[in-house]
Amino acid sequence: MLEQLKAYFGFDRFLPLQEEIIAKVLSKRDTLVLMPTGGGKSLCYQLPALRFKGLTLVVSPLIALMKDQVDGLRANGVPAGMLNSTLPAQEANQVMEQARQGKLKILYVAPERLALTGFQRFLQSLEVSLIAIDEAHCISEWGHDFRPDYRNLKALRQSFPGVPVIALTATATTQVREDIVTQLGLNKPEIFISSFNRPNLTYTVQPKTDPLGSLLHFLEKHPGESAIVYRFSRKATEETAAELSDRGYSALPYHAGLERDLRRETQEKFIRDQVQIVVATIAFGMGIDKPDVRLVVHYDLPKTVEGYYQETGRAGRDGQPSDCVLFYSYGDRSKQEYFISQIDDEEEQEKAHTKLDQILAFCDLQTCRRAYLMEYLGEPWPKTDCGGCDICLLPREEFDATEIAQKILSTAIRTGERFGVNYLVDVLRGAANKAVRTRGHDELPVFGIARDTDADELKEMVRSLVSHGLLAQQGSGYPTLAVSGPGRTFLKNRDRLTLTRPKHAVAERQARYSQDTNNRDVTGRELAYDTKLFDELAALRLQIATEREVPAYVIFGNKALQQMAFHAPRNEDEFSKISGVGDAKLREFSRPFLKVITEYLEANGQPVNVQRTPVTAPKKKARGISMSIRETKDLIGQGLSLAEAAEQRGISETTIRSHLERFVQEGGQIDLTHLMPSDDRRRNIEAAFREMGEARLTPVRDALGDDYTWEELAVVRMDLRQRQGQGVG
Repeated sequence: MLEQLKAYFGFDRFLPLQEEIIAKVLSKRDTLVLMPTGGGKSLCYQLPALRFKGLTLVVSPLIALMKDQVDGLRANGVPAGMLNSTLPAQEANQVMEQARQGKLKILYVAPERLALTGFQRFLQSLEVSLIAIDEAHCISEWGHDFRPDYRNLKALRQSFPGVPVIALTATATTQVREDIVTQLGLNKPEIFISSFNRPNLTYTVQPKTDPLGSLLHFLEKHPGESAIVYRFSRKATEETAAELSDRGYSALPYHAGLERDLRRETQEKFIRDQVQIVVATIAFGMGIDKPDVRLVVHYDLPKTVEGYYQETGRAGRDGQPSDCVLFYSYGDRSKQEYFISQIDDEEEQEKAHTKLDQILAFCDLQTCRRAYLMEYLGEPWPKTDCGGCDICLLPREEFDATEIAQKILSTAIRTGERFGVNYLVDVLRGAANKAVRTRGHDELPVFGIARDTDADELKEMVRSLVSHGLLAQQGSGYPTLAVSGPGRTFLKNRDRLTLTRPKHAVAERQARYSQDTNNRDVTGRELAYDTKLFDELAALRLQIATEREVPAYVIFGNKALQQMAFHAPRNEDEFSKISGVGDAKLREFSRPFLKVITEYLEANGQPVNVQRTPVTAPKKKARGISMSIRETKDLIGQGLSLAEAAEQRGISETTIRSHLERFVQEGGQIDLTHLMPSDDRRRNIEAAFREMGEARLTPVRDALGDDYTWEELAVVRMDLRQRQGQGVG
């Protein structure tokens, strides 16, 4: 098996449980596999397919995943095909003929086809050796994603009584597992349950006081990196995508109300890095096998814990550190309760209430969030500190919040209950900016009454007051804050209030966690790879992927490129030892990638026959300035605008801006004069940065108003940073 693992998939070893599962499948035992996203489920039927004589039939509801899987298998030299509603009739007939002639080893089919009499006759004409049921939880009414078409699968099993079945899912409670076995008619199945823990994911829940501002903060933390934002309704996806686009981000909406071709185009743009952010209903992401999603945000409350786990599982499939953020408010709870009340069936309504209570319990936790998820999924979790959720990274302590709560609520009332958290904090801390002075709020008795309290602490307090129902949010996008009925009672009765807050002593530990995980591969081993060489290899990968019309990761994943940039292979033998390089990819791609490596080493004064040895990576290292960034810098240096440079390079203005910011961050110097706003506007922006700091653009724009563009703020900030230190040119 190891020979085929390396020859077709380019791996030298199996991931946990894979070898045992494959052995059971090859012995023709029915199997049920529960394995988290990124754990290697697909290999558990793909490798047996190569060893069985006939065809492996894979049932999957995920059309986008089918295409990705088939593209990847073909790139690895495995004959594979798919049949679903997106294929033209001529192409579908061609795939069916290939299957009849035994030219395919793996055939992916959509579940709705199984109900068609003609398709059943077609299947009977094939020599089927293995049936794989992906996303098996869809067969259970107890699951979070029940699909009636999956009920046809039991009949499929009855049509092939002697053929082994492997059912696979990333999420299933004990009840759902039992239902899968019953509904599929599995015969004394061997059940494999891998750990559901995703150690590279950090789980964070934030009260929904300023969700758009918080979202922008997390996007700034992941500049230029792929992100998925989940919204509850179709209208909300379009509104949030528009808000992000207005701020210069590359963002598109995705929901079932859009034309099928437009949805498919959005998926293609996302997986090919032509758009950074997709704002979607939960339909998006099912079957998006994109390994480098760095941020998944639930802007609204998920319906179930299983759904939340499944959707956050779309982050960090390559094992690299990624963030999963959930914004939570009592308004979301009320919205969900309303929709549950519209369910006619009392039993279904009761199930929905139970699911809602479970996700609400997750949001209100004061203990480890990872432990809750693991135990919910039936996995014992003895650890008390996971090191990867907001609770464990910033443990909380109780304190008397009576006085500060009174100040916040009084300020909300005095300012008319029509402002958001940032404005309230400005008044509380005595920030005499233009927005505050214009409204005369610097003359209020509450102005500056909390000037000794840190702004972030005040924002945390506001979030806590919202969570406890003393403040109420109104509106979306930039929600305003009003004092609720319980809040007014609290002020009137002078009640005592005890809240919790993060212990500040552990902030350094959170920073250490981020640094420790950023330079590790999925095995935990650190790689001090050459980042400039990595960028050159990534550019070649993108070029090849574009020519072949496939996602870049189908050619090679980031881990493979990191290993190339670390080991600098000099010939085919050394290249074949890179993870992910099988026989087909060795034949197809070794020559162009070895050429880039050789030319890079020669250009940088390093002999091609240099002996490379493993070293320990520094805890934090600069990425360097890539050729792509220098190309952008040269265009801007020639006097082009951001829009003109974006058009010439065929990338978004957001990416152009992020290139310039990275160039300046690395110490580069560039003339930005032609991009600067007028002198008056520049002085106003500089003054706002001096008052509020340069870390984030959002508070500065909130203070200056919508009349100032994100481009203006970014350009002025880059100019300020250049003047603060000399760059490399």
